[in-house]
Amino acid sequence: MPVSLVTGGAGFIGSHLVELLLSEGHEVRVVDNLSTGRLDNLSSLDSEPRLRFENIDLGSRSTSAALDSMLAGCDHVFHLAALADIVPSIQRPMEYHRANVDGTAHLLDAVIRVTESGALALKRFVYAASSSCYGIPDDYPTPETADIRPLYPYALTKRLAEELVLHWVEVYGLPAVSLRLFNVYGPRSRTSGTYGAVFGVFLRQKLAGAPFTVVGDGEQSRDFTYVSDIARGMLAAVTVPLQAVRGECINLGSGGHQSINRLVELLEGDVVHIPKRPGEPDITFADTTKATDLLGWKAEVEFEQGVRTMLDNIDYWADAPLWTPDSIEEATRDWFVHLSVDD
Repeated sequence: MPVSLVTGGAGFIGSHLVELLLSEGHEVRVVDNLSTGRLDNLSSLDSEPRLRFENIDLGSRSTSAALDSMLAGCDHVFHLAALADIVPSIQRPMEYHRANVDGTAHLLDAVIRVTESGALALKRFVYAASSSCYGIPDDYPTPETADIRPLYPYALTKRLAEELVLHWVEVYGLPAVSLRLFNVYGPRSRTSGTYGAVFGVFLRQKLAGAPFTVVGDGEQSRDFTYVSDIARGMLAAVTVPLQAVRGECINLGSGGHQSINRLVELLEGDVVHIPKRPGEPDITFADTTKATDLLGWKAEVEFEQGVRTMLDNIDYWADAPLWTPDSIEEATRDWFVHLSVDD
C-alpha cells in the first residue's frame, strides 16, 4: 500500500487530493496547522483507518520531531501547505515568507534528515506551485518557459519555495516535480475572512441576493481549472516514471479560459462594477502541452459542469463573508497603494 503525506491536506485542494489518494488505495497522512484549512473538509473520512492527521506548523522548527514521524516510511510527499491571496500578502509579507518559504525549507530539510536516518526512501515529492509566478505574461497560452515576474508577495513566496524544491533536486537528488496550478475552483474553496477567490465571493453574494461585484468590465478571463482535475494531475505526477518529470515545472490548467461575464451569466444575478485593479492580468491561460506529454494528463471537467456543481453545494458558503463594493474598497486599499505603477 503506497503511503502518501499531504501537507495542507485539510485545505481546499488538499482535502480533495486526500480523498482521491484514499480511493486509489493509499495510506494518507495529513499535516496541517489549520490556519486556513478546516477539519470539516475531512469529516466524511472520520472512520477511515488509513487516514492520520497531525496539527503541525511547518513554519516552526519546534515541530521537527512530529514532522519526522509523519515522514517516516512515506512513498510520496504532496506539498500544498501555504498561505494564499494577494491583499494579506501585501499587508503581512513576512508571515507569508514564514509559511510559504520557511515552511517549505523546513519540510525539505526534514525529508533529507529522515532519508539519511534510513527511515525514508522517498519516491516522489510534488510541489503545488502557483501560476501567479508568471505575473502578466507576454504569451497566451503561457508556457513554462515564460519569464518569471511575481508582482506581489504571495506570488514571490510561492516562487521562492519552488526555487528551493528545484535546488534540492540538483543538490540532494530530491525526486521532485513542481506543478503550477491555474485558478483552481470547486467545492470547499476557501471561505476565510480574506477577500480573495472570485467563486467564494460570488457564491456568498448569490446566497444573499446581493449583486456580483465584477471587477472592471468583466471581460477579463481566467483559466478556471476544476479541483478534481488538479487532484488527478497530482496523482499522475507520482505514477509516471521519475525520469520523465524529475526537476520539471509543469502547468496544470483547463485548456481554455472563461470570462468573468460568462461566470456571472452561469450564476445568474445582478451585477455591480468595481474598479479594475493593478497587477492583475487580463487573461490567465496555461499551455498544457507539457502536462499532456509528460503526465498523460488533461482537464476533463467542463466549465459549465463545474459551475453547476458549485451551485449544488452553495450552502457551504453560507458562513463566508458577504462582500460589498464598500467593504471590497476598504479591504483592497493596500493593493492599490502598493501595486499601482505610474506609466
